[in-house]
Amino acid sequence: MKKFINAVDKVEDQMIQGMVKAYPQYVRKLDCGNVVVRANRKEGKVALISGGGSGHEPAHGGYVGEGMLDAAVAGAVFTSPTPDQVYEGIKAIDAGAGVLMVIKNYTGDVMNFEMAADMARDEGIKVAQVVVNDDVAVKDSLYTVGRRGVAGTVFVHKIAGAMAETGADLDAVQAVAQKVVDNVRTMGAAIEPCTVPAAGKPGFELSEDEMEVGIGIHGEPGTHREPLKTADEIVDMLMAQILGDLDFAGSEVAVMINSAGATPLMELFIINNHVADILADKGVKVYKTFVGEYMTSIEMAGFSISLLKLDGQLKGLLDAKADTPGFKA
Repeated sequence: MKKFINAVDKVEDQMIQGMVKAYPQYVRKLDCGNVVVRANRKEGKVALISGGGSGHEPAHGGYVGEGMLDAAVAGAVFTSPTPDQVYEGIKAIDAGAGVLMVIKNYTGDVMNFEMAADMARDEGIKVAQVVVNDDVAVKDSLYTVGRRGVAGTVFVHKIAGAMAETGADLDAVQAVAQKVVDNVRTMGAAIEPCTVPAAGKPGFELSEDEMEVGIGIHGEPGTHREPLKTADEIVDMLMAQILGDLDFAGSEVAVMINSAGATPLMELFIINNHVADILADKGVKVYKTFVGEYMTSIEMAGFSISLLKLDGQLKGLLDAKADTPGFKA
């Protein structure tokens, strides 16, 4: 294993410290562990908290700031944060209007966030939640009951965060977050694995001419392995699954072409080129496209495609101001 780290047991803490030193205008670190909160708390609004295992940067700490999250909780690499971490984050950001938890659908995340919510409610804090399950590849994977939460989670952060900035109450913020969950679909593929520092070796193996279709963001198996195809052929497979899962006909969509960490922009733009052509052929209008690293898997060579079906409300909130280290609008 070759990585630019100092010690395996210091990776997450030193990463968070480096983030805070780079972006003190956006985030500060709590003393209770790897929890970052918005540097300038906005009083009186619904607060948003999200998180999960480290290794998905810029998710989730990179989305703390105006118009998105108020706190992000980082567990060890690909490991759920503890209930105590989440609880401390909730307490730190509650500004009197309640807290919405945005949870990716992994068993450990759901359990630990819900335990933290119960602890916070015992102190009189209003807490609501949404569980993101946008991955159309598989159901009931190694880490989940039901579908996994992947890159579509970023759209939930953006739109629910924008709604909270308007002064909407907790029920309204939760409702718009759930609308995004209901209307976003994602699927990905990979050609090279990633290495978790604590493991010291790749999480899986692929031969030089092989790819994993439908892979998860922790390196979990997808639908199948097969010989490597061209970019357009891979996109055809993924888009068939996404478009077959939700009726996008005649709608406007936001598109996210997300790098798993080691896929360069050159290749992402090649992927987006064919995604846009497929949507045009099917009469689906692209309202806005995002290409880059949004929900990574350390240094995995792979990508995912997310489509969010939009209406007038979601378009307005997607366009609203966001100012965070990892996402600006």
